[in-house]
Amino acid sequence: MTSASNPILSDGQDYTTDPATLVANGKFYILTGRDTAESGVNDFVMPEWQMLVTDDPKSGRWTHYPHFLKPDEVFKWATPGRAYAAQIVQGPDKRFYFYAPVMQEGSTNKDGFAIGVAVSDSPTGPWVDAHPSGPVVSQSYPVKNDIQNIDPTVLIDDDGRIYMYWGTFGRLKGVELERDMVTFKGTPVDVTGLKGFFEAPWIFKRKGVYYMAYAGNTAGPDSECTEAVYYACIAYGTATSPLGPWTYRGVLLDPVSSTTSHPGISEFKGKWYVAYHTADAKGGGHFRRSVAVDELSWDDSVNPPLIEKVEQTRAAAPVPQPQRNLAPAARVVASNSPVPVQYWIRALNDGKVRQAPLPPDTWGTWSPNNPKQQWVVYQWEQPLKVNGTRLYFWADQPAGSGIGVAPPKAWHLEYWSDADKDWKVITASYPQAVTGAWTEASFDTVSTRCLKAVFDASTDGKTNAAVAVQEWEALYPKAVLVEAADTKVPASPICVPLE
Repeated sequence: MTSASNPILSDGQDYTTDPATLVANGKFYILTGRDTAESGVNDFVMPEWQMLVTDDPKSGRWTHYPHFLKPDEVFKWATPGRAYAAQIVQGPDKRFYFYAPVMQEGSTNKDGFAIGVAVSDSPTGPWVDAHPSGPVVSQSYPVKNDIQNIDPTVLIDDDGRIYMYWGTFGRLKGVELERDMVTFKGTPVDVTGLKGFFEAPWIFKRKGVYYMAYAGNTAGPDSECTEAVYYACIAYGTATSPLGPWTYRGVLLDPVSSTTSHPGISEFKGKWYVAYHTADAKGGGHFRRSVAVDELSWDDSVNPPLIEKVEQTRAAAPVPQPQRNLAPAARVVASNSPVPVQYWIRALNDGKVRQAPLPPDTWGTWSPNNPKQQWVVYQWEQPLKVNGTRLYFWADQPAGSGIGVAPPKAWHLEYWSDADKDWKVITASYPQAVTGAWTEASFDTVSTRCLKAVFDASTDGKTNAAVAVQEWEALYPKAVLVEAADTKVPASPICVPLE
């Protein structure tokens, strides 16, 4: 197959995820999972692995093995499904070893995930279980542990010694393996030096330095990693020993369009490449992800050499079409700014409405003690005409609730008057807020630099519910070309002009 741009498979026929790169036999391999969740299903439905192979990652020419392997086909002790992030490495014996997290059938452990290892003479199989008696890692084997045993990554060092790391939910373990590739050699170590580690470790070596890339989610408005806790960046650390200690070095890949992120990094014919997944394929989403690959660059002027921030490449954006919605050109601020890290204020004007959003797909106001009223402000560079609005609310509680997130009891718009230096209520017929559809209002045209949406909380008379909005549109009287604001600078609550 031929791929003109990222993601490699972009037509929505096959969703690929959790890439693991491998270089062997003069070829560049990417092992991937398969996302099969229906649109609107917020769960990882991953029945099997796939494989992509090329002679040159920049050529766009790939061979696709869509049904590469299923967990229960190779591990007789595994249940079907849950084909999570796996990796293939070439061992010192020149055979290939497949490390895969799967669910152990009949497990009595608190968490049934376990890691199996298969072996083959070829990266494309056939594969046989290298440890047919069961998993090589579980919560009860070979040493008891209390983590979820997934996301294995393996390094074959220059001296032929083998090291494996694995873990998730902020817990990362590492251990040396015997030459048989499956048996622990010593006691696993716990890794503590990788700032914001969440999951998806990937270990590799370059010029004598050990690197660990991983999905990090140190979240906050000023975080170099991610604003919203559900999203992840790819961060990395370095070490002078394969088992650490590790030193955090920074971010190599900003958050992608899917909440999760997962790296695979390899050198191929003198160049370094990183594979990762996004939600950019047709019909894609947080649980319908697709693998992309970009070149990795280095700063060798420092010691240890650092990884430069990856510039994500993707297909050219569609030609902009005229629209009435001016929101993309606005800066934003809210009454609860800085917004709690489970939400993302920029979701308000990103043009995306999802059937089943995750928290950062909305602006939300939930707190232990919700106030009676909340608001959001849009600010533009110059006065613009507005004569309508549309809002897409989200809720997990019905109207009239005093807990959770509910449609607001009432809402209205205000515009900033430069003459009066104050907010003025826009007279309109404001309908009751609904969920699952647009709530719309029209009004006489106003010209303003700032527009405020004000929400009166749903209440049971004792406590107040929060409000959440996926998208808020501010409508110009006619369709025009709108240029999105290229800034993270927030709006002013009192419409102070830009400096």
